[in-house]
Amino acid sequence: MPEPVRLGSSFRDPSGFVYVRAGELLRQVNEPALADLDALHDSGLYAELVESELLVPHERLDLSMAASSDASAVLRPTRVSSISYPYEWCFSQLQDAALATLDIQRKALARGMSLKDASAFNIQFLQGRPVLIDTLSLELYKEGEPWVAYRQFCRHFLAPLALISACDTRLSLLARSSLDGIPLELASKLLPWRTRLNFGLLAHVHAHGKVESQRAGAAVKAAPKISKTAILGLIDSLERAVRAQKWEPTGGLWADYYTDNNYSGPAMVEKQRLVASMLDDIAPKPQKVWDFGANTGEFARIASRQGIDTVAWDLDPAAVEVAYREVRKNRELNLLPLVQDLMNPSPGVGWAERERDSLLSRGPVDVVFA
Repeated sequence: MPEPVRLGSSFRDPSGFVYVRAGELLRQVNEPALADLDALHDSGLYAELVESELLVPHERLDLSMAASSDASAVLRPTRVSSISYPYEWCFSQLQDAALATLDIQRKALARGMSLKDASAFNIQFLQGRPVLIDTLSLELYKEGEPWVAYRQFCRHFLAPLALISACDTRLSLLARSSLDGIPLELASKLLPWRTRLNFGLLAHVHAHGKVESQRAGAAVKAAPKISKTAILGLIDSLERAVRAQKWEPTGGLWADYYTDNNYSGPAMVEKQRLVASMLDDIAPKPQKVWDFGANTGEFARIASRQGIDTVAWDLDPAAVEVAYREVRKNRELNLLPLVQDLMNPSPGVGWAERERDSLLSRGPVDVVFA
């Protein structure tokens, strides 16, 4: 049996970690998390989340596949073919990921469980939808305890959504240098004063950020008891705040490229024919395609409609927003639009530059459009 290779992004959680062995992506579950894993299945939450397409499915393997002798369980999750990060998502992708996280927490509470992590990095896009990939972030709910992931949710989702909506979409790149989420006191400083008139942002960003700043370096006090009903009310408030954030794809460099250029109708059709013909000439059939400068994804769709896993990269967030809305509207399963500046591509970041992969290290792929 080949030696296991642990993923650099999976080292913070004592509950377990992800690794590759014999070409398979596996998750080791350590003893402290075994009770939570059993509860996830016994409560019916696992089946509900998988059926709702909110959690990647997994199967349980024999312990002989474990990475170390102290394993309590080994899982083989469905593999997400194209890994992406929040600083590569358009506005609606981040918003949908936020709403999915809240939906998971609501469903978890109904079955006696709770999310202990609400990191945007725990969400990936699978067949056009945001799904939770960190199975071990679900734990048994303890009566009276607050939602421990509340602050993390605000930093990873609500703060960047508000900054994009009220300020500038380029502020989403703060997530590159803030892997633990955008500090709320920083977000509060950057947001215009008028956002204090929005109750959701006032409570969950501005006031929360002030408390966060005051508590910095202070002794940790025991959290007050809070009922499950109060947590559900908090989730409802966060959902309203997330849905209230708006951003329209206007004024971008390339969002209107196909309707506002010098392509004639026949020229557009001929270019589509050429791309399809070149793709058909490749043997064996490619499994993965990257389209650089994909605009709104018209040519990337030539590959994705053939069942090929396709990533449509573009510099312009407005173009990516348009492409993603089309993916969502038509339930396109094989196309993932993402924001990428090839003059300043996503680097390897985090501990030892391995927590989040660079653009280059996520290759190679079978075919590139450019």
